[in-house]
Amino acid sequence: VSLQMMKHAWDNYKRYAWGLNELKPISKQGHSSNLFGNIQGATIVDALDTLYIMEMKEEFKEAKEWVEKNLDFNVNAEISVFEVNIRFVGGLLSAYYLSGEEVFRKKAVELGEKLLPAFNTPTGIPWALLNIKSGIGRNWPWASGGSSILAEFGTLHLEFVHLSHLSGNPVFAEKVMNIRKVLNRLDKPEGLYPNYLNPSSGQWGQHHVSIGGLGDSFYEYLLKAWLMSDKTDEEGKKMYYEAVQAIETHLIRKSSGGLTYIAEWKGGLLEHKMGHLTCFAGGMFGLGADGAPNDKTGHHIELGAEIARTCHESYDRTSMKLGPEAFRFDGGVEAIATRQNEKYYILRPEVIETYMYMWRLTHDPKYRQWGWEAVEALEKHCRVDGGYSGIRDVYNNHESHDDVQQSFFLSETLKYLYLLFSEDDLLPFEHWVFNTEAHPLPILHKDDGNKEENQK
Repeated sequence: VSLQMMKHAWDNYKRYAWGLNELKPISKQGHSSNLFGNIQGATIVDALDTLYIMEMKEEFKEAKEWVEKNLDFNVNAEISVFEVNIRFVGGLLSAYYLSGEEVFRKKAVELGEKLLPAFNTPTGIPWALLNIKSGIGRNWPWASGGSSILAEFGTLHLEFVHLSHLSGNPVFAEKVMNIRKVLNRLDKPEGLYPNYLNPSSGQWGQHHVSIGGLGDSFYEYLLKAWLMSDKTDEEGKKMYYEAVQAIETHLIRKSSGGLTYIAEWKGGLLEHKMGHLTCFAGGMFGLGADGAPNDKTGHHIELGAEIARTCHESYDRTSMKLGPEAFRFDGGVEAIATRQNEKYYILRPEVIETYMYMWRLTHDPKYRQWGWEAVEALEKHCRVDGGYSGIRDVYNNHESHDDVQQSFFLSETLKYLYLLFSEDDLLPFEHWVFNTEAHPLPILHKDDGNKEENQK
């Protein structure tokens, strides 16, 4: 089914928005997100590996030809370093590792080089936004006192290590290892990492902590850096398990109805709200369970299962059986969105991602059942003639579509669904680590200084 869904999403993108970043499935035209500046083709690059894994050979070939002829980074525009890294660099790296086609390696390294000026700050903590023609960077104007964002500068590590590996140029890995140095010498309030860090002073901004937006993938990349290094990156491992310990102590709570959730922390005060993005953490706890210190493996798996259950409840308690952007645990409500601007669903993958990890780690059939519920809801409410659209209010009985088919729907949501219903030996965890956009990157084994040569 996810194969047919992918075909519907891709064919319509091709028909109405080919070469543009994303599709507006109701207006049947292209959608341009300011995150990518003037770089085009986000959906193509993000979907390459999904097409390959699903054996959509014709489509993959067309996509590859577009990349060869049309993917251009010489544009005078400001881009999000984080978004371009996880979608474009990540997508190109995976396409290269899966297909062995040289064009993807070449483009990935070329784009990586274009991103390097973002690190030209007093601390080496990169800017959020970069003009890739002029090399001038700045931060989001709304971010605490001109700070860089933890989830943004903390989600470059996997891709940049692979860029060094594939280019033979150590500079990429050096840039991301330096970010760790800065973080390690800072005092962490209660052992937690605030979401904001000033790239000039090297000091924290506001003491807000979140495992959802602004924080999320930083923690994921600590764990995955260790896994991707064939468990040699001891620093990443230590930082991850210490962070999880602090998260458990200060952020993880149980509602009166028995649901485990991860709250947000604002200068010592808890806000009992959990974002859809935070739902990725169930899969992360599960994935990290095996390496957990002092007999905590079972506890981490349990934590993953509990988060998966809470997130399933957030879906189950809506009319559409699709989860809201954020849900709360206060004033008698549990796992329900109480604010209009948190009731939307934009085809996000995090809950399905957690089902996929928990399925592979436990083989409990409920995860496939829950995934199937999500498929039915997507087909019923998000599928339109021209593709798939997000929804403005999941508690409403009739759909109000947002008219965007996000590139991550093809890259992540459909890929995780496909993997959830596939055998475990498709992209097995002992060989692959998924970046935060679901792009698989190979584990770098100690013995292969020269992996590409071995693969040819």
